[in-house]
Amino acid sequence: MVTQVEVSEDDQAFTNPTKPIGPFYTKDEIDLIKAQNPDQTFVEDAGRGYRRVVPSPKPIGVKESRVVNKLVDAGIVPISVGGGGVPVVKRGNRYVGKEAVIDKDFASEKLAELVGADLLIILTAVDNIYVNFNKPNQKQLNEVTVDELNTYIKEGQFAKGSMLPKVQAAIDFVDNRPDSKAVVTSLENVGRFLSDGSGTIISKTAVTSK
Repeated sequence: MVTQVEVSEDDQAFTNPTKPIGPFYTKDEIDLIKAQNPDQTFVEDAGRGYRRVVPSPKPIGVKESRVVNKLVDAGIVPISVGGGGVPVVKRGNRYVGKEAVIDKDFASEKLAELVGADLLIILTAVDNIYVNFNKPNQKQLNEVTVDELNTYIKEGQFAKGSMLPKVQAAIDFVDNRPDSKAVVTSLENVGRFLSDGSGTIISKTAVTSK
């Protein structure tokens, strides 16, 4: 389902584009592009050239959320907010497209919240969230509360653009639906999570033992 994800026109992300998109360019190429499109922003990307960056605002709504519920009630499994969905802002009675890229974890969280889900599963490359990742004192998190995750975020435990947005999306979901839970795990581990609770389970308060 092509999903329109609402964002705020006042989101500070629109004044600070950060999301790289599209191909790499040389300095001469971007000079030519900016001559014709002065509003476009480019950044140097790890010595590989320059890429255009666009805003990455936080989602505040999903226009088709009620349609998703109706499809589920009809026994259809919908695939939605793909790639973060289509960013739109509301102007009067209309939705207008905005040039941006919404983080897919935050878009999924917002949809799960709006459809009343009792569980949000966020998939990543590892079976669990870790603190001190890839260090001798690495620690696997199995059951963790929102307050504990917020403490780890303040410690800088999670990489930006990698695990951090997944953790933040899980926190947002549980904060907005305190009786629900979020899970962060790998696609390969989903079967084990369903059978024995393997993975990192995030809840508002302490989780009871499996």
